[in-house]
Amino acid sequence: MTLAARSITDLGTSLTGQRWTWRGGAMQDIASGTDLVAQLLLARGVTPEHLDRERNPSLRSFLPDPSIFKDMDAAAERLAQAVIAREAVTIYGDYDVDGATSAALLIRLIRMLGHDAGHYIPDRLLEGYGPSGDALLKIAEGGSSLIVTVDCGAMAHEALGAAHDAGVDVMVVDHHKCAPDLPKTLALVNPNRLDEIEEAAAHGHLAAVGVAFLLAIATVRTLRGRGYFEDRKEPDLLSLLDLVALGTVADVAALRGLNRAFVAQGLKVMRHRANTGMSALLDASRLQRAPVCSDLGFALGPRINAGGRVGESTLGVRLLTTEDPDEAAEIAKRLSELNEDRRQIESEVQEEAEAQLAGQGNRAVQLLHGAGWHPGVIGIVAGRIKEKTGRPAIVIAHGADGEPGKGSGRSIAGVDLGAAIIAAREAGLLIAGGGHAMAAGLTVDADKIDALADFLDDRLARDVGEAQGNREMKLDLAVAPGGLTPELVDSMEEAGPYGMGWPGPRIAVGPVHAIKCDVVGKDHVRMIVRGEDGARFKAIAFRAAEGEMGQALLNNRGSRRFWLAGRPKVDDWSGRREAELIVEDAIWAD
Repeated sequence: MTLAARSITDLGTSLTGQRWTWRGGAMQDIASGTDLVAQLLLARGVTPEHLDRERNPSLRSFLPDPSIFKDMDAAAERLAQAVIAREAVTIYGDYDVDGATSAALLIRLIRMLGHDAGHYIPDRLLEGYGPSGDALLKIAEGGSSLIVTVDCGAMAHEALGAAHDAGVDVMVVDHHKCAPDLPKTLALVNPNRLDEIEEAAAHGHLAAVGVAFLLAIATVRTLRGRGYFEDRKEPDLLSLLDLVALGTVADVAALRGLNRAFVAQGLKVMRHRANTGMSALLDASRLQRAPVCSDLGFALGPRINAGGRVGESTLGVRLLTTEDPDEAAEIAKRLSELNEDRRQIESEVQEEAEAQLAGQGNRAVQLLHGAGWHPGVIGIVAGRIKEKTGRPAIVIAHGADGEPGKGSGRSIAGVDLGAAIIAAREAGLLIAGGGHAMAAGLTVDADKIDALADFLDDRLARDVGEAQGNREMKLDLAVAPGGLTPELVDSMEEAGPYGMGWPGPRIAVGPVHAIKCDVVGKDHVRMIVRGEDGARFKAIAFRAAEGEMGQALLNNRGSRRFWLAGRPKVDDWSGRREAELIVEDAIWAD
């Protein structure tokens, strides 16, 4: 490592207003023979004695006893009873990826146990989020004696109360924040219950599909104890991990602990393409190679989500449970088409939302709202606004004819938006609302929006200020341009899977001069740069052309040297593997 590499953290504030620091506090000298993978793991908080288990995260190392969770044994007993008695069972899922994979997992489990289950996925526009009393009673009237809600229900007090009073057996499998008073259910399995023991609460970062997988383990164990498998084969629960991996990554759950094992092992299962629908989804995403973690969040997940956002909410669970290759191919194609529609709708809403930013002043939370905005894309737009402004963002689609508006929010690290939304609901500002630290949903009357903005500003201004004041670009490595190689990227991947809570490697590359720098697409800055070692590489900064960094790079015209920081990747589109850089920041070298 050169002196220049050591000194880049002393170059001052970057073009995005961040300080560059070494993740973990210091950068070790790779040239001395330090294991790069070990360095990446240590920088993410792994202790030396746990390096081996984190290199190869397995279920054996991280899986807890499902019985530590409140109501888990009761839920497993009831589901096992339904399987043995061949009761009619309906899985009630949310319309996003976590809901679709959770529902698909339990349906596939029940099929593997020699029975079957139906599904019910509410329409986002007509029914909204979560179970309704009318829907639960209708399902029961249709013959189901057991309903299991997945990825929803933790805060559905009224709906679950109505079902309970009508004598309907409903179990909840969820991961969203809970209130102190729990709804009336047969069982509510959720690591984020406030009455969970510490060991169980430590798994509060699980997606709902991860909780559903733990219920699957508990159910099989219960059936084993009842002698159910004396004359039949036990199901291969590991074969369901592709669903767990997809739901976990797409729901942006923190990839630490058990979730890392779920995703690492789930990717291995996915490579075998044993799930007919998952295989069709991979084909529709044009993924012929083995999928990696980022594919789940950027290629597979958005297609499943598109059904619930702008199409038919049941498409995702139907795809992931079908055994018919032709049906799977047809649904996957339809989801890809809907995803393209979603992109166009999203672009239109985002443009209108960004036009409101100038009027936001110095609000802690960017709260944007408009009539005619499609509720299916407001969460994505909120995420885009958050990335653009560096502040939490909430986007609200006004209801028609005075109906309440639906809102979706995305937060930044260090700011618990879900807790703030729950507090706003308890303060009487919202009709409904909930979520977790990084994302939340709400229903609000139009005349309460200004009061909601004031409430969130008062509650979160300090947290947002501290989060923004501590903005850092945490780097794992600095290399000369010639060091940015496919082999380096491959080595870094060995410390994955990466995602929320387990950040992908950020590297600094430089110093470089720009050979070419222009705008592509709507707002992306594309570059070809050359280092002092003569090596060249391609780089791109997404949605950066209008920002300070993008403008500085575009106007530089090769006159000043700079360092680039971001995520390295391998481009194998043309059949030739080349390393590139996804640029997230830049800093002048002189």
